[in-house]
Amino acid sequence: MDVDVDPSPSPSPTPDSDQGPMPPPPNHDSSTIETDADDHQQLQQEQEAVSRQQVQVSAGTKCAPTYSVVKAVMEKDEDGPGSRCGHTLTAMPAVGVEGTPGYVGPRLILFGGATALEGNSSGGTGTPTSAGSGGIRLAGATADVHCYDVLTSKWSRITPIGEPPTPRAAHVATAVGTMVVIQGGIGPAGLSAEDLHVLDLTQQRPRWHRVVVQGPGPGPRYGHVMALVGQRYLMAIGGNDGKRPLADVWALDTAAKPYEWRKLEPEGEGPPPCMYATASARSDGLLLLCGGRDANSVPIASAYGLAKHRDGRWEWAIAPGVSPSPRYQHAAVFVNARLHVSGGALGGGRMVEDSSSVAVLDTAAGVWCDTKSVVTTPRTGRYSADAAGGEASVELTRRCRHAAAAVGDMIYMYGGLRGGVLLDDLLVAEDLAAAETTTAASHAAAAGSNLQTGRFPGRHGFTDERQSMSESAPEGAVILGNPVAPPANGSIYADISHENAMMQGCRRLSKGVEYLVEASAAEAEAITAALAAAKARYVNGEVELPDRDRGSEASPSGKPISALSKADSAAMDNTPTIGIRLHHQAVVVAAETGGVLGGMVRQLSIDQFENEGRRVSYGLPESAFAARKLLDRQMSIKSISKKVIAHLLKPRGWKPPVPRQFFLDCSEIAELCDSAEKIFSGEPTVLQLRAPIKIFGDLHGQFGDLMRLFDEYGAPSTAGDISYIDYLFLGDYVDRGQHSLETIILLLALKVEYPVNIHLIRGNHEAADINALFGFRMECIERMGERDGDWAWRRMNRLFNWLPLAALIENKIICMHGGIGRSINHVDQIESIQRPITMEAGSVALMDLLWSDPTENDSVEGLRPNARGPGLVTFGPDRVMEFCNNNDLQLIVRAHECVMDGFERFAQGHLITLFSATNYCGTANNAGAILVLGRDLVVVPKLIHPLPPAFGSRETSPERHMEETWMQELNANRPPTPTRGRPQGANDRGSLAWI
Repeated sequence: MDVDVDPSPSPSPTPDSDQGPMPPPPNHDSSTIETDADDHQQLQQEQEAVSRQQVQVSAGTKCAPTYSVVKAVMEKDEDGPGSRCGHTLTAMPAVGVEGTPGYVGPRLILFGGATALEGNSSGGTGTPTSAGSGGIRLAGATADVHCYDVLTSKWSRITPIGEPPTPRAAHVATAVGTMVVIQGGIGPAGLSAEDLHVLDLTQQRPRWHRVVVQGPGPGPRYGHVMALVGQRYLMAIGGNDGKRPLADVWALDTAAKPYEWRKLEPEGEGPPPCMYATASARSDGLLLLCGGRDANSVPIASAYGLAKHRDGRWEWAIAPGVSPSPRYQHAAVFVNARLHVSGGALGGGRMVEDSSSVAVLDTAAGVWCDTKSVVTTPRTGRYSADAAGGEASVELTRRCRHAAAAVGDMIYMYGGLRGGVLLDDLLVAEDLAAAETTTAASHAAAAGSNLQTGRFPGRHGFTDERQSMSESAPEGAVILGNPVAPPANGSIYADISHENAMMQGCRRLSKGVEYLVEASAAEAEAITAALAAAKARYVNGEVELPDRDRGSEASPSGKPISALSKADSAAMDNTPTIGIRLHHQAVVVAAETGGVLGGMVRQLSIDQFENEGRRVSYGLPESAFAARKLLDRQMSIKSISKKVIAHLLKPRGWKPPVPRQFFLDCSEIAELCDSAEKIFSGEPTVLQLRAPIKIFGDLHGQFGDLMRLFDEYGAPSTAGDISYIDYLFLGDYVDRGQHSLETIILLLALKVEYPVNIHLIRGNHEAADINALFGFRMECIERMGERDGDWAWRRMNRLFNWLPLAALIENKIICMHGGIGRSINHVDQIESIQRPITMEAGSVALMDLLWSDPTENDSVEGLRPNARGPGLVTFGPDRVMEFCNNNDLQLIVRAHECVMDGFERFAQGHLITLFSATNYCGTANNAGAILVLGRDLVVVPKLIHPLPPAFGSRETSPERHMEETWMQELNANRPPTPTRGRPQGANDRGSLAWI
C-alpha cells in the first residue's frame, strides 16, 4: 500500500530532476540570483559584505565541511540498505576496550523507510515522476534493520529476535545507551501506533522490545522529532497527527518507572506548529530544533533551543545568527557545539541546492556558516553555479528525506530523495573544527561559572533577565524524602507512583511539569553559565564579547535579543542558598531483572543517568584547561596506570582471576604508588570538591561489587561519565574481601589518570596495624609471594599515610570515613592535621574521624562508649546538629558501618551512613549503595542487591571454596562489625562484645 508522507497544497509542483539546475518560475522576485549584469554586481556586493563580516568573526568559526562518498563493503546485496528515504540513522557508541575480546566498534543503525515511489517501483532508477498536488508519494515501507560498521566500512543486515515494529517511514529514532528507541511514523495501513519500540543491541543477538508507557502520550504522528535530552528525557515535539501540524512538547523520564509521557508547556517563544523539522541534543543537554514546514506549508528558517532551568522550568529561546535557507525534510546532528544541517526541501518541488545545502550552526560563536562563509543574509535557496562554485559536493548533498548521524567528528549521511529518484549512497564529512570548539567552550567556562543564577544564558550569546522562579529551601535546611526499601521481589523500582512522585514539603509548579521537575533527581541542568561562557572570551577576569555582538541584536523573527552581560564576580555570593535534598526515591538494581527485558529496562532507566551537563570549571582560569590537559596526558606513552585500567576496569567483563597470582610485580606497584603519592601529597587534608559527584562507601576488597556499581551507574572512563561527574571514595578499600589488591590498585590507577576527577580519602582500614590483621597483608603474601607480598603491603601502607582525611562538597556537605566523635567541632581541626600520619602517631581527632559512629538512633543523644573498643565513642544527633551549625553545613556523609539498605539516615537526615559492599563478609545479606549528588544538590541513593552465585559457576566450585578458606577462617575469628540497626547479645559470636 502506498504511503503518502508529504502532502503539499502547492499547485501541481514538479520535482527537480538531477540533470541540472531548475529554471526559475515565471513570477520569481528580484532577490533570485540571475546571470545578468545587475544581479552579478549585487552578488559581488553581497560577497564583499560577507568577507567584511568574516573579519569580525572569531578565528574559531569554521565553515561547513564538504561531503564525499564512502565506498562501503557488502558481502551480499541484501546486506546493503539500498535506495530509500524517510528512514532513520542512529549512531551507536563502541562497546568494550579496543583490542580486547568482546570489543564492538562504533556502528550506524539504519531502520525503516520507503524503498520505492508510487509509479516507480524500481526505486533508484527510471524517470522521475511527477508529484502532483499531493506531493511525492512513497511506497514499499519496510521495517528492516541494517548495520554499518564504521571501522570496517561494512554494511550488514541484522535480523533481531522479538516482535519488530510495523513497516514505517517518517518515524523518529534516538539512541539510549546501546539501544535504539523508535516511535511513530506512517506505514501501509496509515499512521503507526504511538508505542515505543526498542532495539536492544546489548546482547550478542539483537532483540526487539515494546516498552509499555502508561497514560496519554503524543499519539500516532509522523514527521515529528525525538531526542534524548540530558541523557535522561525522551523529548517528542511537533509532527502531524494526520489532521494538522503540531507544536506540542512531550517528555518521558527514562529514570522513572512505570514510564509515563508528560506534556510540557515551555516558556518563551517556541516554534510554530510544524512538521519535518529536525532536533538534536547537544551533549550538555540543550535541544536544538531546526527548520520544518508550518501549517501553511511554508518552510521555516529559524532554529529554537529548548532547555531546562535550574529551578525546573523549561524554556524555548530563538537561536541567534542568520540561517542560510529555510528548509524541511532535512537532516541535522550535533558534533560537539556545532549543529550540522544538510539538504532539505523548499516546497513546490524545489530543494536547497546552492552552497547552503550544507550548513552549520556554531552554538559557541552564535553564527551560521555554509560551505563558503559565515552567513549574514538569507540565501535564495535556489541553485546557482556561481554560488555553488561548481563543486560536486554541492550536488551530492542536494537531497531531502535522508538521515544523518555523527560518530566522533565524522558526520554520516545516507539515502534520501533527489527529484524523483531514491538515493542509496553513504556520504561522510569530517568536522575538524569541532574539537577546537570544545576547547574554546572549556576555556570560557571558568568565566561563565560566575553568572547569576536565574538567568537563561546559552552559547547563543543571549541572556534572560527575568527573575528566577525558584524557591530555595531555607538556609541551612535539609529537605528529606522517604527512602525506598530495596525490593524483595526482584523488580527494578519500588513505590514509584504518581502519588509518590511529588517530594514532601516541596513546592508545586504549574504548567504540568511538576512530576518531571521533582523526578529530575541528580540531573545537571543543561542551561548553566558554562553555556553562555562558550561564546565569551576571558579578559582580565570578566566576560567580554566580540564587537559585533555588543548591544542589541535582532533574531530571525525581528525581535531584539539582548547582549550577554559581563560576568559579575560577586554574583554567586548574592545567589540564594540552595538546600541539600535527599531525593524521595532510590534507584535500585535487583539480583534478577527478568531476563533480557529487565536488562533493556535498566538501560533505558539509568545507564547514563549521571551524564549531567558538562562540568562547570570553577575557580582560577587555569582549571578550565583541565580537560584538555587530561586528554593530552592520556595520549602519552603507556604507563602502569593505563595497564591497570585496561586490565581491571571491565564493569561487565571482569571475572575473578584464575589462578590468583596478581598481575603486577613489586616494581610496577612501586611505580604506581610513587605516582599516586605525588598527587596525594599535593592535596589538602580536606578536599574542596564540586557537584556533580558520586560518593562510594566501604568496598572492603569486594571488587565485583565495585564493577557492578560501575556497570549499573556509570564508569570512570572516557567511554563512561568521567567527563561529566567526579567520584569520591570514603575509604576502607581493603580487608575482609577476596580482592583487596584489585580494588586499591584500580582506584590508585584511576587517581593517577584522572587526578582532578577521582578523589580518595582515608578509612580506618588504611592503616598497617589494622590491615595486617584483617586480610590485606595475608592477600598480598598469598598472591605475590611472601617477600614481594610483604614489600608491596608495606609500600601501600606508606602511601595510605598520605591520603586526605575528609572532603567538603560545595561548602555544604562534609564527607569523612567515621564521624565527628567527641573532639571535632570545626572543619579547621581536620584541616590542621599534618600528613603523612600513622594511626599510632595520630591525635584523638584522627581516631574520632576514622573510628567513631553515630548512636543507635535519634533518641540517643550525647556521647556514649563505642563497642568497637576502649577510647572510642558514638555521637548523638545533637552533636551532628551542633557541628553542622558551627560550620554552616547541611549534611554529613560517612561510611564505616554496614547498613542493610546500603544507606541510612540519622539526625533527622543531616547525616547519612553509606556502605557500598553487598552481603558484607558473606553473612550480612545487605544491599550496597552509592550517593549521586547532582548539580542541583539533590542526593539520590542508588542501590545494588547481593547476587546469588550462579549454579555450577566458579563461585560454587571446590576450587573457589579452597581459595576462600583462609578468608572465611579470618572472618570467623575476627567477626565483622555488626550491621547497624541489628542488636546482638553479648554471647553472640558475631558481636564485638564477645571479642
